[in-house]
Amino acid sequence: MQEIVDLAGAIEFLEEWPEDRRNLIHETALHACYHAHDGRKPMGEARDAFVGFANRAGILEDPEAVMPWIAVSNSGGGRVQV
Repeated sequence: MQEIVDLAGAIEFLEEWPEDRRNLIHETALHACYHAHDGRKPMGEARDAFVGFANRAGILEDPEAVMPWIAVSNSGGGRVQV
């Protein structure tokens, strides 16, 4: 189990995802995180894209307990367990 606690952690996790398991959902989530990091997309969009990726990949531990780690502030408080 790994906790993703901020945008940088989400980007790192997505960049380390095995290439043979990457797909359009992974690419979309990674680009949303990059764009949020650069200030070109809202943090909430990046969070939603990451959670969607994790859910679709079957690695989201408890979707009901996901805290709004990016939506709350630009510093990203909260945690997502994957």
